[in-house]
Amino acid sequence: MEQAVEDKINLLRKTIEYHENKYYVDNDPQISDYEFDMLIKELQELERHHPEFVVPESPTQRVGEQPLNGFVSIEHRTPMLSLDNCYSIEELKSFENRLKKIIPEENFQYVAELKIDGLGISITYTGGKFSRAVTRGDGIRGDDVTANVKTIKSLPLVITDKRDIEIRGEIFLPFSSFHQINKDRQNLGESQFANPRNAAAGSIRLLDPKEVTKRNLDLFLYSIDKRGEDGADQWPSLLELKKLGFKINPISQLFNRLDDVISFHKMWSERRDELDYDVDGIVVKVNLKDQQERLGSTAKFPKWAISYKFPARQATTQINDIVIQVGRTGALTPVAILKPVKLSGITITRSTLHNEDEIQRKDIRIGDHVLIERSGDVIPKVVSVLKERRTGKEVKFVFPRTCPVCTSTILRPADEVISRCYNPSCPAKLKESLLHFASRKAMNIEGLGEALVNQLLELGIVKSIPDLFSLHLHDLENLERMGPKSSQNLLDEIEQSKNNKLYRLIFALGIRFVGERTAQILANHFQNLESLSTATSNTLMDIDDVGPKVAESIIFFFRQPENRNLIDRLKLSGLNFDAKKETDSFLEKPVLEGKTFVLTGTLSMLTRDRAKEKIESLGGRVVASVSSNTDFVVVGEAAGSKREKAVSLGVPLLDEEDFLKILNQQ
Repeated sequence: MEQAVEDKINLLRKTIEYHENKYYVDNDPQISDYEFDMLIKELQELERHHPEFVVPESPTQRVGEQPLNGFVSIEHRTPMLSLDNCYSIEELKSFENRLKKIIPEENFQYVAELKIDGLGISITYTGGKFSRAVTRGDGIRGDDVTANVKTIKSLPLVITDKRDIEIRGEIFLPFSSFHQINKDRQNLGESQFANPRNAAAGSIRLLDPKEVTKRNLDLFLYSIDKRGEDGADQWPSLLELKKLGFKINPISQLFNRLDDVISFHKMWSERRDELDYDVDGIVVKVNLKDQQERLGSTAKFPKWAISYKFPARQATTQINDIVIQVGRTGALTPVAILKPVKLSGITITRSTLHNEDEIQRKDIRIGDHVLIERSGDVIPKVVSVLKERRTGKEVKFVFPRTCPVCTSTILRPADEVISRCYNPSCPAKLKESLLHFASRKAMNIEGLGEALVNQLLELGIVKSIPDLFSLHLHDLENLERMGPKSSQNLLDEIEQSKNNKLYRLIFALGIRFVGERTAQILANHFQNLESLSTATSNTLMDIDDVGPKVAESIIFFFRQPENRNLIDRLKLSGLNFDAKKETDSFLEKPVLEGKTFVLTGTLSMLTRDRAKEKIESLGGRVVASVSSNTDFVVVGEAAGSKREKAVSLGVPLLDEEDFLKILNQQ
């Protein structure tokens, strides 16, 4: 029982750390704020009941996000604490009950402020002049972003108070600016920001302040610390900030009763779409400084403040159509075209439907009325179908069996939910195909980077991979950042790549599941591309490192007319299609050569397919059952009888952390 609890705690920690990194470092949230908060609450509850498993590195013992690379790290004079969250009236009343237990027989005033979904900032003024701005970072240390914050026009650079002052607030991006930035990025062919918070975080991290100026960031301030002096109550502090010329949120209010706070929350939960900035709740603070000090703080939260979140954003609309988008990897994603509906200050017209199975599971049809949600303000999703509103005119969606962009046959492996286009020259994935083809471990064409590929595609100079070998000097020398010398160097690189070893070409073709090592094994076994292209399933699976999934992918690739045409054109261009026995050290001593693995349970950081692919790419094998010949059993969450059998046979067990360490030895 104790071991099961410890395993659960460790899995939760790893899952939380992964999502913290995706949200705070990569600006690429994978789950909603609510789902993340529930993970934290679950971990807190387990650690509360089992304090023997609490460790300093647990996410519950850490304050906030990690400082960023590329800026000077600065220690905060006092920690920038996070806020505890609640989601219901009952939880808010529990917060007040906790206050009364610490300070009985006293009444509380509350300051309610809209909770801005932005980026926490600490700003210092010295002698009445703006001197430094530091991000929240991990709460103890943050990044010096002084030059970037200085560009925010609503921030005064000089104030009348000449004492050393530290103020804190939230940097945000107005919806109006957010829409314009995404429009500009779309015109440039760049990826768009998922939400204003990510855009604000990305903007403040830019290394060129001139570029930050163009983003039109804004901020609201909410606290002031006059060093060496006792702090003031919260409401007078807001008024003083305003008097000094700082921008505070005008919707903030002082209340004498918690019921009034609840009414305030309800009103702005319903009216938040009227605002030109993103809010996800209200912050409720005890007003009196004396009471704040007596209430104190935990290591992570002040006990005198709480964030009362708004409900997840939902709305009802209708599906006008369902279309298929083809991503850069060839993945086909169904997208619902919606009757426009406004959420979070944004007009929603599209929603991802994820995959074919999701459409069937929810029985989503064209013409259906649906409930959509933007939990955590990420890409909207269809929560449910309002089947009671069906009229009989709704149309079932038939998932295509050919690529809607290039008409190539698509493949969906039996154990996967994603269908893919395998044509490397498909316009939807051509950019990524070209970059992979030219990459160092593939054809190693130095100088063919993303900026140049973008130009070649936009101007229609290159429309397929073989077109690279028909380029001339006049095609290149007038392109941006290209002259006669750099153009000739690139042409020389392309010409030289024709003599590459066969395994490089096989890897460069981008056949799914065929990594660098598998490509080298295939080249060594078949000796020429023609033999590989006509290989049968049995012939392929006779090779130790090729399983059914890899064999299916190879056969499917070479059966497609588009790919056969591509191969023919590459041969006519003079590329090497033959191989001698490859004896590279890469082939001789892969990290997991000869090792047999069994996977059991659920891994938090890798799918089962991805784990298998990684093992095979390093020379190992994955089998279905445990025997005395098994070298390792990788144990995930909810591992079953395979774990017990491994223990009985004395086969070593690897948890996910140890397994990832082995994979990273490559």
